[in-house]
Amino acid sequence: MIAPQPLPLRDIHQPPAPPWWPPAPGWWWLAAAVLVLLGFAIWWWLRARRRRAAFVRLFDAGVAAAATPPGRVAAMSELLRRAARRHQPGAERLHGEAWLAFLDGNADAPEGRRPFSDGPGRALLDAGFRREVDDDVAAALLPLARRRYLELMGARG
Repeated sequence: MIAPQPLPLRDIHQPPAPPWWPPAPGWWWLAAAVLVLLGFAIWWWLRARRRRAAFVRLFDAGVAAAATPPGRVAAMSELLRRAARRHQPGAERLHGEAWLAFLDGNADAPEGRRPFSDGPGRALLDAGFRREVDDDVAAALLPLARRRYLELMGARG
């Protein structure tokens, strides 16, 4: 009897790894989705910036059109009432302390955080109707009114 010959055995060979390029179709879809979302986010951000800039220009032009400090305060009051109507219908009809409380926004704010009821915003009650108003009053009211106008118009930032 003939002895069987030993078989030549070799190690197991793994197939070569798949190449990294070109990626599978799923990766292309994922990249396209990420690019679309990124493009949409940039478009939304630019739109918000342009919108805010347009609101700032509208506010500044309305205030600059008034030649006197009482006229500037009256213009700020008018613009704030328009923005209030857009934000919450019927809010433009508020008067006195209720109007100032609405402009303050959060009713639960501490004393120092009520710039319209307790600060320079009180000029909105009657400064627009006076013959003479100190220019400092209108200048102190301007940044406060602009910021609240932008909040009411929905253009934060």
